[in-house]
Amino acid sequence: MRINKYISHNSKYSRREADELIKSGFVKINKQIASLNNTVKKNDKVSIKGKLINEKKIFTVIVYNKAKGELVSKKDDRGRKTIYDSLPRHFSSFLPVGRLDYASEGLLLLSDSVKVVSALMNSDLERKYYLKIRGIVNEKVIEAMQNGLEIVNSKKGAHAKTKISSMKISPFLEYEILGSSGGYTKLKVLINEGKNRELRRFFAFFDLEVVDLKRVSFGVVDLGMLASGKYRFLSKSEYEKLRDFLEYKRQKPQKTIKI
Repeated sequence: MRINKYISHNSKYSRREADELIKSGFVKINKQIASLNNTVKKNDKVSIKGKLINEKKIFTVIVYNKAKGELVSKKDDRGRKTIYDSLPRHFSSFLPVGRLDYASEGLLLLSDSVKVVSALMNSDLERKYYLKIRGIVNEKVIEAMQNGLEIVNSKKGAHAKTKISSMKISPFLEYEILGSSGGYTKLKVLINEGKNRELRRFFAFFDLEVVDLKRVSFGVVDLGMLASGKYRFLSKSEYEKLRDFLEYKRQKPQKTIKI
């Protein structure tokens, strides 16, 4: 792990502040003055101004109800609002578990532990979404939801700057068509992947536009009545299940269990 990233994950300093500390010669790795291109390996000792920085063993996870029109990003060169503008300042170093795009809303998990974030991002835990689609869901769409879909050389529904033109989408775990009216269809879907704009690209393949997308659960963590733009900490029960999940991942990283 790069030295500035290690510092930001295990101290009060941001990466930018870490860079300044390194440039000033205040950071040492194994008692040697660090440089910006140094990496931290297992068992390395990192200190700032003589004070040892210990890798975090205790972690915090919060549930945030992201509103539409917010970016899951630290900052935006176009001046758009980010989730960190809504969250209290002391969460500025927390990392998001995956992303919801600018036009999407709902449940977003954030943690101060890079290991927790990585484990959750790379898991096959269930994610539940409510969608509003412009268009009618026909038999071809239903068949793809049941059997999966491979997109080849198409960027429909993707972010304008994406370089990914092909994507394999697994079968949905569950889906339910909640109703259709006025040329729109509402659905509830359950998937266990977190690929970038996966659902938008899936429906765009059939020339259907996702006009509303809201994530309401991730594993056993449910959005519930949490208001838009608000956050909460995990409950005691949710923390216990998360720790069980992390321990299982540590012992058997090729598999996963529900939390």
